[in-house]
Amino acid sequence: MKKSTKYHNDFIIDRLTNSITNVISGDSFRTEVSLLSQADLKTIEKKHGWLFDWKAELKLPDREVYKLTIVNNLNITQGIISLTIKADHVFAHLVENAPFNKGKGKLYEGVAGNLIAFACRLSFQRGGEGFVSFHSKTNLIDHYVKVLNAKHCGNHLMVLDTDAAKSLVDKYFKS
Repeated sequence: MKKSTKYHNDFIIDRLTNSITNVISGDSFRTEVSLLSQADLKTIEKKHGWLFDWKAELKLPDREVYKLTIVNNLNITQGIISLTIKADHVFAHLVENAPFNKGKGKLYEGVAGNLIAFACRLSFQRGGEGFVSFHSKTNLIDHYVKVLNAKHCGNHLMVLDTDAAKSLVDKYFKS
């Protein structure tokens, strides 16, 4: 039996936007979230600046791995999230911005927020009432409490409840 992985997330919510925003121009771009495919993995590797082994993550049977792209530009992955759908919530194992969306020279803001909002929406759709949980690195616990309105439940566990989830879904997924 393959050993389960446990990560402590260290994604930064740089800004909550309505989609993703180009840092240079300030233009906002509509996004689409879809399942990550084997074909996508050609450009999503450590040698291209990605931190996590998404190929290994995609092979885990309890995971659903999604990519964020800009509408009409589906070949460039802006970020990725790995989720497990539980009976009462969604658990986010990993969240990663594309290498060009990290640090001072990043191209787009709002990527991680968009992916977390997607996890919340998925939780609502699959009967979890918007609840999303994830493990945080210690130094980011306060960041997630402040920016996402997440609850710190002890140790490294963070939880977004229905109200926090609804706020994110309403921001990113206007009907």
